[in-house]
Amino acid sequence: MNYTLHQLQIFLKITQLKSITKSSEALFLSQPAVSIQLKKFQDQFSVPLTEVVGRQLYVTDFGYEIAEAAEKILNEVQAINYKTMSFKGQIAGRLKLAIVSTGKYVMPYFLSDFTFKNKGVDLTIDVTNKASVVKKLEDNEVDFALVSVIPNQLNLERIQLMDNKLFLVGGTNKKFINKVAKNKIFESYPMLYREEGSATRKAMETFIASHNISARKKMELTSNEALKQAVIAGLGYSIMPLIGIKNELKNGDLQIIPYKGLPLVTNWNLVWQKSKKLSPTAIAYLDFIKSEKDRIIKESFDWYEDY
Repeated sequence: MNYTLHQLQIFLKITQLKSITKSSEALFLSQPAVSIQLKKFQDQFSVPLTEVVGRQLYVTDFGYEIAEAAEKILNEVQAINYKTMSFKGQIAGRLKLAIVSTGKYVMPYFLSDFTFKNKGVDLTIDVTNKASVVKKLEDNEVDFALVSVIPNQLNLERIQLMDNKLFLVGGTNKKFINKVAKNKIFESYPMLYREEGSATRKAMETFIASHNISARKKMELTSNEALKQAVIAGLGYSIMPLIGIKNELKNGDLQIIPYKGLPLVTNWNLVWQKSKKLSPTAIAYLDFIKSEKDRIIKESFDWYEDY
């Protein structure tokens, strides 16, 4: 056996994505390069690792066993690299985060300077809905999570980052009809919702219920981007986080509809389990956030105060 770490990395990625094309894109390699390395790796085993049926690539049972071993080897190699960098006094390690989908407009700004200054830090970020984020926190799969609503079923520590403002939003291809009273807009126009488990969905439902509004539910979408495009297209109106519609407001694709009781204002919070033993990398990141969050908000979100 004379396989390389590079081949192990490529094979592991192939087992994860089940595609040469997707693996080459994820690894920033050409498809021929990935195919060649897969063949060289396969040639060292007498049992098939993968098979192609039709045009679909499948991983064999033996292939999955080899992939599991490959992942352990690569993790150990990575651990050695982290230890080496730590011995030199550098911050090194993996930082794992789960963030609610709208948080993708927030979290990168609170990470970029930290990772730029600490080259030995590797990020794993899972962007999903609130229910999945809470589950990952509960199962201790991540160091931190970014949420706008604190889950009360967990014992958490938190750092408040910035406001999360939610407005009633509509498209501009069909202008808001002034003949309809603003207090009747929910009854008069279709309302678009996020999926169950979304904090944005929960906030919208709570607002509608607390104001005894009879809303015309039109559609449910599973991402903020999909919801935004549906509103732009004129399929309906929705209550959406301001943080995710900056460019669309600037370009005139969306408009904020003034409505009594809006915007709803919650907070973006970085949270973690109170009982979790944080790694040196995670502790260094907390120190960074505590000292730099005000500067980051001022530099990256100054536009936010205009609304």
